[in-house]
Amino acid sequence: MSWPIGSLLFLALMFTGMPIAFAMTLVGVIGTMSIIGVQPALSLVGQTFFDNGREYSLSVLPLFLMMGNFVVQSGIAGDLYKAAHAWLRHRKGGLAMATIVACGGFSSVCGSSMATAATMAKIALPSMRGYRYPDSLSTASIAAGGTLGILIPPSVIFVFYGIMTQQDIGKLFLAGIVPGIIGVLGYALAVVISVRYRKLDLPVEDKLPLVERLKATRGVSGALLLFAFVMGGIYLGVFTATESAGMGAAGALLLTFLKGRLNWTETFRTLYETAKNTAMMFFILFGALTFTNYVNLSGMTMDLQNALAGFSNPMAIIFVILAIYLVLGCLLESLSMITLTVPIFYPVVAAAGFDLIWFGVFVVVVTEISYITPPVGMNAFVLRSVVKDVSLKTIFSGLVPFVAIDFVRILLLIAFPIVALFLPSHM
Repeated sequence: MSWPIGSLLFLALMFTGMPIAFAMTLVGVIGTMSIIGVQPALSLVGQTFFDNGREYSLSVLPLFLMMGNFVVQSGIAGDLYKAAHAWLRHRKGGLAMATIVACGGFSSVCGSSMATAATMAKIALPSMRGYRYPDSLSTASIAAGGTLGILIPPSVIFVFYGIMTQQDIGKLFLAGIVPGIIGVLGYALAVVISVRYRKLDLPVEDKLPLVERLKATRGVSGALLLFAFVMGGIYLGVFTATESAGMGAAGALLLTFLKGRLNWTETFRTLYETAKNTAMMFFILFGALTFTNYVNLSGMTMDLQNALAGFSNPMAIIFVILAIYLVLGCLLESLSMITLTVPIFYPVVAAAGFDLIWFGVFVVVVTEISYITPPVGMNAFVLRSVVKDVSLKTIFSGLVPFVAIDFVRILLLIAFPIVALFLPSHM
């Protein structure tokens, strides 16, 4: 089966509602059978599942998921919001800026975009409504801030990318820090632009004394220490990314205990969610690896390399890939998009001479846009499920300046790769 037919079959199965993990596995198996025969294909699939199921580096996935779920259980998100509010309350649009800063902080110990958006919606939206913030700005700041969950480490998406491309997960985590900080600052700028462009008359509060602001920050010291412990250990070489996942999960458990939120009911729910999400992500990853085998055997990668070889400037390849991701972002959610495209694109990018650590950050930043653009903006749908009296049209209209900032960030990343590579180069 040639790769165009396989691609059409995959799209047909996906649009019929088949989960992407099963669609990729089925097409991968059938396609591989058509190329090398039934018995060798089944042996290859079995070996793929068996070898990767025993892969030590994959233990990072459930451990970081557990870390994020325990952080959610600890209730640290509320403390982060209060601390950010204490520092920004005197600025016009300060509550929206505080929401974005809190989302960035929560992302650094959670790692999930949708979990960040859902949690912060319950905490920040009532406060912004109390200060007469328009729903478009309030929901947009939460949805956009939530996208930082897949960029600021630890990030599940980086784990997937690292496994599929055989890149160092620790370096990928470090590469996401500076672009993540730029994302927080950029989204805060988007709030300023929204407030000024729409001439919003938003209330402000008196600036708190430095002592009071420092007291408010004291409540998030546990989360800050946890992030510094995990990332500092990787950066200094004290432990590997896989070992850091175990340390982070233990630290999050301790943080939950110290917050007085460790009880049997919530802990069981946390462990159940971790197991369920781990199983789902393993199915997606193994399906993607099976599909990758078919892609390589079918010659799709070579055909794509030959097609892109016509571009004399390697940078043109990046912009073509960017355009493809922007189109796919309107149709697929982020994890599906990455597992489907990375196996196809990364050999082409490597052959063009680009650093694959940099490309991982590029892919994640581009993927962030898919969380906040119609028709499949997952963070917008998460907010809609939490805040049922706000329409999707209202949410998406408020996201326009945030999406514009994301495009600027992508161009900055392309023009100055050192933004992503500085910290990994000093690891």
